[in-house]
Amino acid sequence: MKAALAAPLPGHEAFAALNGYPRNSPEDARKLSPPPKESAVLAVFHKYNGEDHLLLMRRTVYPGVHSGQIAFPGGKREPQDADLQATALREFAEETGADLSRVEVVGTLSSVFIPPSRTVVSPFVGWAENLGRLRPDPREVAALLHVPLREVLDPASLQHKLIQMATGHQAMAAYWHLNGETVWGATALMIAELRAVLGATLERP
Repeated sequence: MKAALAAPLPGHEAFAALNGYPRNSPEDARKLSPPPKESAVLAVFHKYNGEDHLLLMRRTVYPGVHSGQIAFPGGKREPQDADLQATALREFAEETGADLSRVEVVGTLSSVFIPPSRTVVSPFVGWAENLGRLRPDPREVAALLHVPLREVLDPASLQHKLIQMATGHQAMAAYWHLNGETVWGATALMIAELRAVLGATLERP
């Protein structure tokens, strides 16, 4: 996986085209005034019940644009963070309670601009042979989701449905149906790129 992530990344164009709406590039977004906030997430592959899994979380319900959504653990860069990788690791530990000594960062994915929260998200990818006991923060995490890698790579996981957008209107959006959950938006873009890096094709259902 390290070698695949070190190669030129495929980006998000193929998956974004399924949604039919444009999204500013992170480079263009950073030229906005005022500039967007910077945040980072950590997508960790790990062994769970003897099988490779990807860790996701369901956010708690709160008065915000990402309330209740499925996401990778992560959050806003803080002044004490040396860089965005430090942000991703700190937020991962805070939200999941994981022991960071078990986690190896193996690469990065393409950054994503999220217009509703005016944030540029930098995704990092990690690996853990065993995450050990997790203690999710109940203020931010409603549930941790261990998704089998075979399900992430399954073409049947790609679905389409009407989704309520942050603007208040509905739009037909592509999403991933994982662990019985709807994974859409920026996290769906990241998963699509992860699949491409791992050699999975993007097919319409």
